[in-house]
Amino acid sequence: MKLYNYWRSSASWRVRLALALKNLPYEYVAVNLITGEQNSEAQRKRNPSGAVPVLELDDGTLLTQSVAIVEYLEETHAQGKLWPADPLGRARVRMLVEQVNSGIQPYQIPACANFVRDTYKGDEKLFVRHFIANGLDALEKLAAPHAGKYLYGDTVTFADCCLVPQLLGARRFEVPLGAYPTLTRVEAALNALPAFIAAAPANQPDAPKAP
Repeated sequence: MKLYNYWRSSASWRVRLALALKNLPYEYVAVNLITGEQNSEAQRKRNPSGAVPVLELDDGTLLTQSVAIVEYLEETHAQGKLWPADPLGRARVRMLVEQVNSGIQPYQIPACANFVRDTYKGDEKLFVRHFIANGLDALEKLAAPHAGKYLYGDTVTFADCCLVPQLLGARRFEVPLGAYPTLTRVEAALNALPAFIAAAPANQPDAPKAP
């Protein structure tokens, strides 16, 4: 498999985490979002939107969208299960996933923030901080009743793979995290796991190297 991704992309990070937790080998292919490589003809052929991640299977099949990619991996590789076995548990994990995937992350992507700045002459950082904080408020309340060591119980799920990238995004936009004790406690536990260390942005081959 090949994963077309970018070191700091939160959606790419989710897929890297799933691959690491499932112990699945893959070829890392960097798509530089800063230089505009996502708009290249080659990347647009892989994904008409140009976005990352894109997972290329061994037979050449291309999959886009992090949730769809990870659900495919879950259905085709038994190891490292990322959803609970019971229907209610799976629904609750998907609820947490979508709170991040649909309810927070889209507001912080550069295209959205830049549109607010360039078209409406608004304060894009204030816009992004508002929606991240609103989304995290809801996520804290949704997670707290069923959180254990991790976001849902004591087993890592895909909700955890969404949480860690989102909290880094919150810090990048200077969103205070003191109101989210469940989320930050779980994040600390996750960041000690080998798979989370391996998938972290700073450990990717296209991450800027410190001088």
